[in-house]
Amino acid sequence: MATPAQFSPFVPIKPGSEKPPIFIVHGFSGTVQCHELAREIRGRQPIYGVQAKGIDGLEKPFHCVEDLASFYLDEFGKSRLEGPYILIGYSFGGLVAFEMARRLMENAQSVAMLVLLHAFPHPRFLSVDQRARLIGKRMGRHLKEMRRMPLQAGSYLMSRFKHRWCSASIVHEANYRAYTNYRPRFYPGRVKFVATTVKAFFPDDPGAVWGDLVHELKVEVVPGDHLSIVTTEFRPLASVLSRYMEELTSQNV
Repeated sequence: MATPAQFSPFVPIKPGSEKPPIFIVHGFSGTVQCHELAREIRGRQPIYGVQAKGIDGLEKPFHCVEDLASFYLDEFGKSRLEGPYILIGYSFGGLVAFEMARRLMENAQSVAMLVLLHAFPHPRFLSVDQRARLIGKRMGRHLKEMRRMPLQAGSYLMSRFKHRWCSASIVHEANYRAYTNYRPRFYPGRVKFVATTVKAFFPDDPGAVWGDLVHELKVEVVPGDHLSIVTTEFRPLASVLSRYMEELTSQNV
């Protein structure tokens, strides 16, 4: 009888021969979703997607960011994937990548690069002023959207939303719980933050959120919104990430 293949959180997306390797951490779904974006990133580094434990339905998922980060760091050693690493995290994955980088540096290990793609902590961990502005913006946007649609259409969308929430996967729910409970701690390194031109339901100023949590923060803006930068408008983001890789390569020459 064949032995079942051991689960690995690291999914090869793009082969490469140079170090350091690139890891793109999953969002709420727990699955690897940035295939097209990854393939557009120029460079000779191998690129891996990071998928969540439990996505195969055989194991229980983690319910906190700290456990996710510890698991992936342990798997680096088991998979013989040597650092330093380039960690890229989109949305919720940015919080996981942030915690991974923080723990690596806490253990005197270097991080080649940490990139957060429109990633923010839960609003409960923002300042009072930031929360107030965010709530006001979200309410205003919601009212505008509701005014644009007939009453029946609005009721239909709300029912669809409730249905999607009730039928969400176990991994998605676990990751959402992890998101709501994670309070970032100070990271003594450099962070590249990629924001979007369309702010929608997220804070306007990444610096106000992350500025006091990192040693150095560099913010860059790409066209699109939170979803489109990794789905339909991923090429501008891929171009920015390619430039980051080229700059890192030139520094190591």
